[in-house]
Amino acid sequence: MAQLVAAFGSSHSIMLVSQREDWQHHFKLIDPKNAHYYDKQGNKTDYAALLAAAPPGSEAMVTPQRMSERYDAAEAAMDQLHERIKAARLDLLLIVGDDQTELFHTSNNPAIAIYYGATIRNTAREPASPSDSWVKSARMWRHEPEQDRDYPVKQDLAEWLIRQLCERDFDITAMDGLTPGQFEGHAFQFVHRRLLKDHELPVIPVILNTFDPPNQPTPRRCVALGKALRELIAAWPEDLRVGVIASGGLSHFVVDEALDWQVLDAIRNKDSAALAALDPKLLQAGSSEIRNWLVVGELARDLDLDWVEYLPGYRTPALTGTGLAFAAWKPLA
Repeated sequence: MAQLVAAFGSSHSIMLVSQREDWQHHFKLIDPKNAHYYDKQGNKTDYAALLAAAPPGSEAMVTPQRMSERYDAAEAAMDQLHERIKAARLDLLLIVGDDQTELFHTSNNPAIAIYYGATIRNTAREPASPSDSWVKSARMWRHEPEQDRDYPVKQDLAEWLIRQLCERDFDITAMDGLTPGQFEGHAFQFVHRRLLKDHELPVIPVILNTFDPPNQPTPRRCVALGKALRELIAAWPEDLRVGVIASGGLSHFVVDEALDWQVLDAIRNKDSAALAALDPKLLQAGSSEIRNWLVVGELARDLDLDWVEYLPGYRTPALTGTGLAFAAWKPLA
């Protein structure tokens, strides 16, 4: 029988595909223009209001030296996560991530989708130009260096999970391929390019609409999905070592350390009720990706969360940025 033997979580912020100098200098230039700010109560706000409300000394939290230290810590955490995934000796990896108008658009945007094609494509980078912005260069890093690449998918299990979830009254959008020009979204590119690197491993992409109203899954539904996936993986008859990873989060574009630790502590304590009871109003904009962690936290509740690297990724005096989190559950032998 299949067995869930390992679980992981990782932020996938553009910070994590940017350069040291971007952390030190460039985010300060673009964050004041961001239109997707919500305060810690989930109310719409803007950069000027956040800056006015910032505590004294916030500038000292985003000096070039502090930013450089955080950059190094994030790089080390990602390298460690890569090694932990390799050490788990997996046969496949479920990736729970979100789509942000990449494969889907608001003209037709499913709440939950599962990809079950034989492979999933990532495309090659566009040719670089001297006029490219650093933001474009960072986004292009998620793509393949030279040519398109088709990553393997555990197709039979993915298709079976879709049918079985439908039998349990989950309405799942089923994807058996990509149209010309399409490529896997950023949540999945990041896992392949930064965390797996050249460690080839079949995946099953589980895609949530975390970001775009009005049909994001509730925290309660995310927990229910994690529970169903846990039970179904255990029922699959093939002898497989299965892993799962949450891609995205935590809080952004306003760093909310209290919310991030509330989620991480509830996952560590296997407190399904607390995860399900999270107020959706707090899961706005980038913080919506916490939903991916809710699915994985419940899916992996038979394992023990034993490694967390959390970096409050402040990048302006208004304390905008990303709550960067990297996590691994204790794997089974």
